[in-house]
Amino acid sequence: MNSSGSHLSYVLITPARNEEAFIEKTIKSVIQQTVLPTRWAIVDDGSTDSTPDIVSGYLLEHPWIELVRRPQRSDRHFAGKVHSFNAGFEKVKDLPWEIVGNLDADISFENDHFEFLLRKFADNPALGVAGTVFREDGYSSERDSFEGHKHVAGQCQLFRRSCWEEIGGYVPHRAGGIDWMAVTTARMMGWETESFREKWFFHYRQLGTAERSVVSSLFSYGEKDYYLGGHPVWEVFRVAFRVTKPPIVIGGVALGLGFCWAFLRRVPRPVSRELMAFHRTEQLAKLRGIMRSVVRFKRVDNFNLARN
Repeated sequence: MNSSGSHLSYVLITPARNEEAFIEKTIKSVIQQTVLPTRWAIVDDGSTDSTPDIVSGYLLEHPWIELVRRPQRSDRHFAGKVHSFNAGFEKVKDLPWEIVGNLDADISFENDHFEFLLRKFADNPALGVAGTVFREDGYSSERDSFEGHKHVAGQCQLFRRSCWEEIGGYVPHRAGGIDWMAVTTARMMGWETESFREKWFFHYRQLGTAERSVVSSLFSYGEKDYYLGGHPVWEVFRVAFRVTKPPIVIGGVALGLGFCWAFLRRVPRPVSRELMAFHRTEQLAKLRGIMRSVVRFKRVDNFNLARN
């Protein structure tokens, strides 16, 4: 239930598969929130570890948490996550709520995390999707990401109900990009999306490394950049940026090879031509902004050197 009538009501859905190492950190973060969700559906997606047992231990004391069980499956892919999310959504869709959140089972955050985001929605009716920056060991999406503040990380995404309904929710795709497609589609339809810098959450597992190495995950991200319709010029700059981050050089190389490999194979793209064109226009506009900032910085730097 909501602990304050002055805030928008919200529901949370968490697909969880073999998350015994981290899910209790997520649960404790949610139950300590200053504004509680109306319902939190945690979907056990066929875990073979103690994930459902950990969740069950909190149900009696917190009746607004619901455990949804799904059968075991042999493979792990992003379309499965959407199917799990949809199973949780079936449990909350008929409840009175204004915001729906997708929450991963391997993050933690401060006690007023959702109160902060709900306030952002209340203050801006045009805000369709919101979240915050995140940190991992040795990584900050605020400092190290090439995405920008309009992208909302998939580990914690909140959607306004009308926005969610307009974009049609998450679109399942085995190779991923479901969170990106949802956020970018929202912008294409005229909604504002924002990853706020005032708050952050901690992500305990490095992005894309649930069952693979960091280099392998970067190769897959390069493939994803291609099949989500990324502009080749943008990818060149992204690779150049990534070679400066750990693992130095090899990470950027893996990213670029993934993009090229997907291009050579002509991997089918799950995005519409309209969404791809919108995405590329955004990327090129962002690059122009970056280049203008670099030029201004150089001019100021040269002016200061001349004065000295």
